[in-house]
Amino acid sequence: MSTYERTDMSAGEKSKAKTEQIVGKAVRKVAHAVGDDTTAAKGAALEARGKGRATKEKSKDAFKR
Repeated sequence: MSTYERTDMSAGEKSKAKTEQIVGKAVRKVAHAVGDDTTAAKGAALEARGKGRATKEKSKDAFKR
C-alpha cells in the first residue's frame, strides 16, 4: 500500500467522523425540541462515535510523524 492510499483512507475516515458529529448533533437537537428522548440518545451516541473516530484519526496522525 502506498503512502498516498493511506493518506486518502485517513481523509475519508476524518470526513466520516465529522459527518457523524454533525448529523448526531442535529438529530439530538431536533429530538430534544420535539421531546423524543430515545432519538435524542441515539443522536448523542452518533455524535460521541464521531468524536471517538476523530480522536483515533488524530492519534494515528501523531504516530505517522
